[in-house]
Amino acid sequence: MEFSSKLLENAVLEMSNLPGIGKRTALRLVLHILKQPMQNTTAFTQAILDLKNNIKLCSSCHNISDHEVCEICTNPDRDHQTICVVEDIRDVMAIENTRTYKGIYHVLGGKISPIDGVGPSQLKITSLLEKVKQGTCKEIIFALSSTIEGDTTNFYIYKQLKGFDVETSTIARGIAIGDELEYADEVTLGRSLLHRIPFEKTLKSL
Repeated sequence: MEFSSKLLENAVLEMSNLPGIGKRTALRLVLHILKQPMQNTTAFTQAILDLKNNIKLCSSCHNISDHEVCEICTNPDRDHQTICVVEDIRDVMAIENTRTYKGIYHVLGGKISPIDGVGPSQLKITSLLEKVKQGTCKEIIFALSSTIEGDTTNFYIYKQLKGFDVETSTIARGIAIGDELEYADEVTLGRSLLHRIPFEKTLKSL
């Protein structure tokens, strides 16, 4: 792709570094930005800078937040005895969109994947176990994607929870095997949460 401007080329190169954005799409987006009034472009760049500089991870559940503790964790109307374990923040958003879940979350920040060099120590598993040790948690819901890595992570955490007085369940397999949670439609995801099953029943298929 030939560019008549080095400035344009650099902008397209940076834009194409975003996931799912090829150089042709990046060029289209950059040209769109060029056509916008300066105040629109300034507002856009300022929003990105504010996000990068000021966003926080909730000290309790590790979800993204504007504050030290997120609004879900500080909401007294949520069921703080039920913790839904998810892979990342996109899964929190997907479940919240179903409007069926009233508990709180724990964001692992990934899933166990030896081929990618991701082990238990790279995930937020220790802080989850600390919550359980406090004795206020009654149920852990595994809501990771139904992949080998997701199932492996579920099983690892399940083994770590042995000996604690806490129920473990997993979302019903209305989510197709191999599907990522964030791509499930809201109705299917909502029903999967409502009709969750004891985790022990899934071990026969592992």
